[in-house]
Parts: sequence; C-alpha cells; structure tokens
Amino acid sequence: MTDSPIRTERRGAVLEVTLDRPKANAIDFATSRIMGEVFTEFRDDPDLRVAILTGAGEKFFCPGWDLKAAAGGEAVDGDYGKGGFGGLQELRALNKPVIAAVNGIACGGGLELALCADIILAADHASFALPEIRSGTVADAASIKLPRRIPYHIAMEMLLTGRWIDAMEAARWGLVNRILPAASLMAGARTLADELAAGPPLVFAAIKEIVREAEDMKFQDALNRITKSQFATVERLYRSEDQLEGARAFAEKRDPVWQGR
Repeated sequence: MTDSPIRTERRGAVLEVTLDRPKANAIDFATSRIMGEVFTEFRDDPDLRVAILTGAGEKFFCPGWDLKAAAGGEAVDGDYGKGGFGGLQELRALNKPVIAAVNGIACGGGLELALCADIILAADHASFALPEIRSGTVADAASIKLPRRIPYHIAMEMLLTGRWIDAMEAARWGLVNRILPAASLMAGARTLADELAAGPPLVFAAIKEIVREAEDMKFQDALNRITKSQFATVERLYRSEDQLEGARAFAEKRDPVWQGR
C-alpha cells in the first residue's frame, strides 16, 4: 500500500524497514500491527538474514507512542499485534541480527524500539530520552532494559528525570555502537548488514538464543545447556552442514560458504 506507515525494501538477504508516518514517525496500534507482520515475516523467511530499522526524514527516528491517538481516545492497552509494541519488543525466537539506524530523535517508545535491536548506529545529530516521567507514566520496557545496557546511575537519571542525551553521550555510555554523519548513516548500516548477511546464520541464531535465554540463568546452568546442546539453535548448529563447512574451510585456508543448513 502506498499510504502504509511502513516501507520495506529487500536487498538480497537484507530487509530494510522504514517507519514513515509523518510528521514524527509516532506509532499507533495500526502501525504496530503492521510492524509485527513485517518482522514476523522477516523472522520466518529463510532467504532473509539481517534487518535494518530506521525512520523516514532527518528529524525523527521515532518518538514512541502516538500521543495524539491516545488523546483521541485510543487506549494504551489495546492490541499491539505480533511481537508487541513496534513488532519487536516481544517477538519470540527472532534469531537474526537487527540493526537500528537512528536517524534523529529516539525517545520514549522510540528508544525502547532501538533497544530491541542488536546493534545501534546513530546519526551525529541523534538524541535520546525517556520523557515518560513528565507525563506521569512509566517507560515500561526501558525500565527493564536500559539499566542492563548502560551504567545503572545513568539509566536511572534518564528514567527519573527525562533528561536528553546526544549521540556523543549515548556512545560514551555504550548505548550506541557508533556515530556516523547523517548523510552516511544508511550507507554505514548497509555495509554492516551486508557483512552480517555474509556470515554464518546458524551461528548468529545460536548466539542470539543463548544471549536471550541466559540473561535470567545462572552462569553454570547456561554453560551446561550450551555444552549439552540443550538450546535448539545450538543443537541445530552442531548437526548442520555449515558446522562441517566451517571446519573444512579453516583446514583448507579458504573462506567458508554458508548455506544456513
């Protein structure tokens, strides 16, 4: 649909997802449900290996929830669709890399959306905040995720005061991987995505499952599950043709050819 708030483009094994909902790329229920369908299809398509999520324009990545829709009577506890808010927040078994290319303001649910990615690239003018405190509400997912991603006291300051940080400070605290000039942001994201798309998809899947599931486990319990192939993706990896290909390529001193099987 030409008037869809979500634009997608396939570049080989890479899916580019652009949130394009003027004026600020805010997300309402309908947009969230579309994003859920998009990312579910990405997860389930064996020909797609990496996704890039960005926003249209140069000012906003995403300011989060559409407050105008809320003011118009849209309840905050409605149907976000598959994957929860923005299609990523609760999407199960997403074992493929996702890159967030933050092209501007990422606040509230927009910052939470970026936190759902595995790698965050930011334009040099990007800025980040959790302003929910000023409207008397809670940044729900960010209250869980942010203190795990950056120093506790910095996360708590952002949550308790709504203070904005710029791209340089975000990089200093490890919130973003790297800063790029705005004009080079998507080129940088595509280069990284192509590098990942050429990598071993079964290994990426195992890494993502291990990191996700081990977060709430004791170290030894998680390690035992890995060594005993009790993670589904690890078991698949160790029984795969790619595992043999990796060993052969190393022995033959050549680049491996990954098939994802």
